[in-house]
This record gives sequence, C-alpha cells and structure tokens, in this order.
Amino acid sequence: MTNHSDAAPHESHAADSVSPIPEGPAIVQLDGLTFRYNHSTVLEDVTLDVTEGEFLAVLGANGSGKSTLLKLIAGALKPQQGRVRVLGRSPRSLGRKRDQMGFLPQVGGLNHRFPLTALQVVVMGLYGTMGAGRLPGKAHRVSALEAMDHVGVADLASHAIGELSGGQRQRVFLARALVNKPKLLLLDEPTAGIDTASLEGFYELLRRLHKEGTTIIMVSHDVGVVASFVDRVACLSRRLVAHGKPEAVLGDESLVEMYGCHTMFFDHGAPHMVVKKHT
Repeated sequence: MTNHSDAAPHESHAADSVSPIPEGPAIVQLDGLTFRYNHSTVLEDVTLDVTEGEFLAVLGANGSGKSTLLKLIAGALKPQQGRVRVLGRSPRSLGRKRDQMGFLPQVGGLNHRFPLTALQVVVMGLYGTMGAGRLPGKAHRVSALEAMDHVGVADLASHAIGELSGGQRQRVFLARALVNKPKLLLLDEPTAGIDTASLEGFYELLRRLHKEGTTIIMVSHDVGVVASFVDRVACLSRRLVAHGKPEAVLGDESLVEMYGCHTMFFDHGAPHMVVKKHT
C-alpha cells in the first residue's frame, strides 16, 4: 500500500518528518478511507498501515475523526469510499476471527447504574463465542476471572460495576475487551474518567500488554503522556496530517494542522506540549 506521506501534496510539509512504517506484516490496512455523516465529511482519504505488534496512538482535536476511525476498523461503521482490512479481511466478514479484535469504546459503553457485577461485565465479552441463547458456564467465568486478574481487578469480581472508581471500571472494561485474548486491541479514550493518581498504573498496564505482543491502537487527547508509551502516532484532522515516531512527528507544523493552533512538543524527561497564541 502507498505510504500516506508520499500520497498527497497538501501534506508535503509533514512528510519530511515522518518515519518509515515499521517492518512486518500489517494487521490493519486503511486505503483511501473516506467517511461522511449525512453530508459532513468526517474522514477523507486516510491511508495507513498498522504493523502487527505495534502500539499506535491516534491524536487529534475534538471532531477530527478519531473515534470514527476506530469504529470503521471495528466494523461498526462502513466507509463510503476506500477500504478497511483487519487481519486480511473486511471487518464485517471476519467471522470467528472477530474474537481476535477487542474494542474498548469511550467510557466503557455501559450504564454504570445497571445492576451487574464486574465479573458479569467481563463475561459479556464472551457472548459472541457462546452462541445464540447459551448462558455462560463455569469455563466462561474462569476465562473472565483470568482476564480480570491480568489487569489487576480479580478481587473486584463480585462488586457492582457502579460502585467502582473510574480507574477500576476502566480496568474491568479493558478485561472485557481482552477476555478473548485478542491480537488487536482498539481503545477509544481509555483514560477518560480515571483519576490522576491511577493514570500511570493504567498506562503501565498498556505497556505490559504491548510487550506481551498485543497490537494496540489507542485514541487519545493526551499528547505528552502517550508519546512516552507508543511506537508511533497518527495525527488526524479529518485527513491524516502526519504519522511516524513521536519525536519525529509531534512538531510545530503537524500540531498546527491537527489542533488549529501553534504548538511545540518537548521531551525533557517528561514529554509535554506547549500551546502558543496565534500572532
């Protein structure tokens, strides 16, 4: 597939700083992807490969198309133009391979006041493999408890989901996304609702999953923090503004186009972003 940095003249200013796509098989392939809600274009001509085992952060301002991109990869939406391939197939035709993709939507996608225990929430991630009309059995509960233990919340199995803190809930929802041991993990603003004290532990958990071989695509607003954890970033502003290693991409021109303001990215031990006023 064509490297997006060579594809469009209007992005040539970003192309000079873009690192080559890492070597290895692509687990996700996006080619000329365009999506519209009604008559409004949300994503336009996005071309990008995600390598197996990679940790990619998708960055951009509100309304830049980040969450829409994840939904297209997950198969929840269908593009008007272009092509999406996950594990070599259209997301909607993955069949049993769909279990190899875990998806954590924004804020867990569940009413926290619903009368479910944390264990029941994680078991919900197995519904697709149970078959129609089947109830979860002991083996399903064991798998769910293993996933909860993996993310450090097995001791919360019997707690009502609404009683948990934001950080605990996100770990439970992450366990639900991991319960099928997926190759690909899609995370949409996974740190939303997590208190500052719990953030570092959550990111360290994602780092561990990555080191274990899970491919992760994470939508985030947190430019500075994710730069310390990910292999590559993709900057969206309807189009793909730039993509590559954080230190190569997160510079002035890319972020001007992404956020509509002048910014500078620094890495002096603790990465951070400084927003400068327009002149």
